[in-house]
Parts: sequence; structure tokens; C-alpha cells
Amino acid sequence: MTAALFTDAPGPATDRTVIGENLSLPLFRTLSGVLAGHPYLKVVVDRAENVWHLLDTAAHPFHVNYIATRVLGMELAELDARLDAFNASVYMDPERRFLLGVLSLHTDEDADGRERTFLVLETTEADTMNGQLLDFFYEFVRARVDGRLPVLLKPANHGQEEELAAISEQRVPRILSHELFGSRTRTPLNPGEATGRLRHFRTHEEYAAAEAGLGWADIVAMPCLPDDVPRVAGFLNTAPITPLSHTNVLASGWGIPNAIVLDLDQLVGTEGPDGAWVRYRVSEDEITVERLEREPELRAPAWHQQRIRLEPPLLEDAPVLSLHRLRSADRDRYGTKAANLGELHHVLDSRTADLTAFYGQPRPPREDLYGHLAARLGMDDPSLAQLRAKAAEFVATTVGAPEGVALPFALQQHFLASSPALQQGIGKLKMALELDATEVLDSLCLQLQQLIRHTPVPESVTRQILQAFPVPEAARGRLVVRSSSNAEDLPGFSAAGVYDSVTAVHGTDELLDAVRQVWASLVSPRSVRLRHQVGISLDDTYMGVIVQEYVPASLGGVLVTCDPTRREDFRNVYLNCSPGSPEQVVDGSVLPQQYLYNTVEGGGRTVALGSWGDGLPAATRARLAGLSLTGRLLQSHFSADDVDRPLDIEWLMTDRGDFRLVQIRPYAL
Repeated sequence: MTAALFTDAPGPATDRTVIGENLSLPLFRTLSGVLAGHPYLKVVVDRAENVWHLLDTAAHPFHVNYIATRVLGMELAELDARLDAFNASVYMDPERRFLLGVLSLHTDEDADGRERTFLVLETTEADTMNGQLLDFFYEFVRARVDGRLPVLLKPANHGQEEELAAISEQRVPRILSHELFGSRTRTPLNPGEATGRLRHFRTHEEYAAAEAGLGWADIVAMPCLPDDVPRVAGFLNTAPITPLSHTNVLASGWGIPNAIVLDLDQLVGTEGPDGAWVRYRVSEDEITVERLEREPELRAPAWHQQRIRLEPPLLEDAPVLSLHRLRSADRDRYGTKAANLGELHHVLDSRTADLTAFYGQPRPPREDLYGHLAARLGMDDPSLAQLRAKAAEFVATTVGAPEGVALPFALQQHFLASSPALQQGIGKLKMALELDATEVLDSLCLQLQQLIRHTPVPESVTRQILQAFPVPEAARGRLVVRSSSNAEDLPGFSAAGVYDSVTAVHGTDELLDAVRQVWASLVSPRSVRLRHQVGISLDDTYMGVIVQEYVPASLGGVLVTCDPTRREDFRNVYLNCSPGSPEQVVDGSVLPQQYLYNTVEGGGRTVALGSWGDGLPAATRARLAGLSLTGRLLQSHFSADDVDRPLDIEWLMTDRGDFRLVQIRPYAL
């Protein structure tokens, strides 16, 4: 069949799907929809009939529904009953009849600065086309597209990239995902809407000069927002950042819009954006900043009424314990971070936790995803008990937990009670909070921090800390000292980047200094203000401390068990990494490499190479796929009350190539 033909099977009256016609730009625009700002068109190649179908996007949102009902004559109920098998036949069978893809329209500039329009052909991320099929698919489509339009093939996953490596780029011209989208002018990071006053700062010095006057009605725009930015109405980044930066974690937790907008002046208008009243919207597909003619009537945001309830801390004497002796219930004595790491030790050591619950949830029309998990674990039709045992074994052999000790809240309480000056400083701060005397908060906090850092640690407290280390001081290596408050890593209050960590500690004196620095961070101006805004009382807030062995890392980063920019996506895990420690990723000092891994059908793809020109080796990317699946499995345990609530996990790869998870907390949605 080679003639143009409008489909005549029953369907929407406006269905303009075309079969067998060559594709021109006007026809593309007639049939296409828009996704992420780019026109796109679904295509189906029928190898048996040697014909392609150009689907009317408005009438046919899913390839498989069209093939099943319009080509094969199936009922939707029949398709739903065998959806996974049908998907496998069109996305994974090397002898498949149908090849499914999308053509999207893009523009860039050629070497002479002239605008160039081109099409990009790609498959779904779960498609396992080998090199021969990719070659055939490209040639089939290329031959039927207006020759004046360049067509590039974009591999949809790492497997396709590796298959294409053996095929000449002259034969199959291609573009990688990070090449296509790495220089996007506008990128959504956290969806939301805000109306407020836009404050545009081109340098950190401009921001610092105006910081004290920023309030809840401001939308802050600057190249890289500082981690200690106050709680405002929205963020705009005028230079690239990662979705897993501290500021975007804060935006997610606060429920405020956040995006990368490299052309802010153009978006807002030529009059200059600073000080303009705007309505700012961020969605998966669009970012808008609408300039308002006059100052609107604003109501205080919902977070002014937000209240976080803490479990009462237990302050009776408790020993300094190794992390592996803690469980999640110990968060009221040692803090959430330490308790979560202790729980991780238990999961890895006991191998008894059910790590499959996420896959047991209904995902209509599927009753569950157990079959997909079995495939990811290399199992063929296991029982549920076998699947659970294999999942526990997989996690325990893929990652490890850090070695270290946890200092209880009681040690901080003994330290604070040892000094009348500290007690007086705490009393003044509490009084200022009760009177809402915000004008004196910062100075009181800074004075109290200074006192904490320089007050001697009582001998009884020092003895308990040092007795936790059986190795003599001279033989101890580098230590890392981290916060573990009862007011962090909570659903609705992550406190990402709010409290201190000290990552290079040697000897007893430095250890005690680092512990006091972490204790002091509990009363920093920023942490006190943020807790006060959500109703967390200073009386209820305590700081535990984790002291870990330093482990040299060849690679480190953060993963969240969701796609931060597509909240309804239950398949993908988003992973960032850079050489060295995870801190480089979360503090924004480098632009990390970014990857998405599908933990249902499998496969991964590169989103951005960040500050590095080359991607990771294929073997390392494959190991990161296993790390991502581990994160998804741990979600079943650490989010047991709601297995769809994602996790935020800091990780590192040691010089020996082992993975260590150094922090697990809820990821705020």
C-alpha cells in the first residue's frame, strides 16, 4: 500500500491519521501535537505491509492502542488483558512486525548562524531495537520524509547508543539526548504557580545587598541561588543547575515553582525584570512569566499555616552506639539520619525486609508489576516468596552502609546544661521567638553559635565520644561528622543543606570542634527561621551527630526514586553523579552528569554530561542501573506507609568499586 489514505475504521470524526503518504512539513504540522515545547508526530512502521502510519496526535495518544484496535482489530479490553505481552511484541521482539517511534521538530543555527529546521526520530526509552532494526527504521523513515528536511536518529537509551556505535554516522546521522536538550533555553525543575514581585540579581553581591529585604511575596531570579536562600514564592535560575540541587530540593519541599530560564529578559520584557510584578507558572511542558500591569492583592501563602509536628525527643541518658545497632525507631534519641542509616544496616544484614511492595501496587491496567521486577532480577516466573528473597539479596550485594557511630541527643543536652552562658543565650532566643521579634533573631543566633563553638565540652561527654572509637587516636584515619537532628529528613521538612557537616576531621581536638560545629548549626539564623515558619519549637529540637569513617570515592552523587520533572512517572529513577563526593552534586559547585533509569521495563539514558565532556563507560552506566533499581527496592521499605513516596539517597562509589549509601531520606513532592 503506497497511496495516501485516511483511515476509515471507526474512530473520532476528526481523525486525520494518514497511511502511506510521504511526509512534508505542512502535513507534519497538521497531525502533530506539542510536548515540552516541540511539535511531535507518532509514527508506526508496518514491516509486513511495507507501509507507515502517521498518527493524528489528537486522536491517538498511544501507539499500542492504535496498532491493536485500528490495525489488528482487537478490543481495548483484550489489549488491556495482555498489555505486557503486547508491549514486549512491539518494543522488544527482534523479529517484530511493527516499529514505533516519534518524529519531533527542532531548530538550531548552522555554522553561518542561519536558522536550521530538522526532524529527530526516536523510539520509546524501553525499546530494545538492535542495530539492524535501527538502521532499517531510519532508512524507512528517511526515504519518506521531504528531502529538504534533515532527519537525525536519537537513540532512546544506552543500549541503542551501543548498537549504533557499529554503524557509520554517514549512514545513520544521529544526535544524543544531552546534545539535543543540554542547551535548552528553558527547563522546568519543580512545577507550581506563584504571583509576586520578581527580584533579578545578576551577581551574588547584588543578592547579598538585598537579601535582608526578601519576603514571602518575592520570586528570586539569579544564575545560582545560594543554599541559604530564604523561603520565598518562587525560584528562577538564569544559569543551568541540576534538579537534585539543594535549592531544587527546597523548592520541592516548599511547593514553589522553580525553573531554568536562560532568556529571562526576553521572557519578561525589554523594560527589565527586576521589581516587576509577575504571574509565574512552571509545568512539565511550559514555563511562563506574565508581567502584570499593577501590584496584585496578595494573600499569605499556604506555608504560613503549615505546621510540622515532631515526636517528643527522648533525652534520658543513652549510649553512643554503632550505626548498625540502630533502627528507625531510634530517631527520637539519635535523629532521623542516624536512625535511617541504622535501618539500612538492618535491611542489608538481615535480608528479611519485603522490598517488593512498590511493584505490588496496581498500575492500571496492570494488577501489579511483579513480572517486570522478576525480569529486572533475571528470574523466570518466581513465586512471591522467591521474588522477595531475590530482591533482598540483590540489594545486599549491590550496596553497603557506612560504618560509624551515632551520638544521642542526651550528649548535646549535657553539653548545653554545663554552661550558664549557653542557657542564658538559649533563653534569650526562645523569648525572641515567642515575641516574634524577628529583627533580633539573627544576632541572637550568631551569638549563641559562637558560644557553642567555644564552650569546653564536659569531660564526661568527651569520654563517651572517645570511648566509641576502639582504635587509638594515632591510628585513626580521616573522619566525617554529620548532623542527625530530629528536625530534618522528615516528610514535609527535608532541611536539605540547612545543618552543617564537617568532612575532613583528624584527631581528638578536631573531632570535638566538629561536633560542636554541628551542634551549633541547630541554632543558625536560617535553621531557626525555617523551623519557626513551620511551627517547630526550639524546645522540641535536638541534634544528634554521626561520626563516620571517611571513604575515598571515585564517583559520588544523589539519586531520587522518581523523575523530579514528571511526578506521575512511576518508572524512572533520576541519578546525578560527579567524580568524588556527593557534596559536589548537592551544593552546586559542579554541574553533574545526569541519568534516567527505567526500573520497570529496564534501560537508561543520559540526560546531561554537566561539567564533563564525556559520559561514563558503558560498564559503569550498567552498574548505576543496578544502583537505581536498589533505590527503588529500598523505597518499598523506607516508604512503607506510602510506597509511592520517593526517596532521596546520597551515594558514593569507593575506589574499590563498591557502592555505599551515606544518606536516605524522603524526597518531598
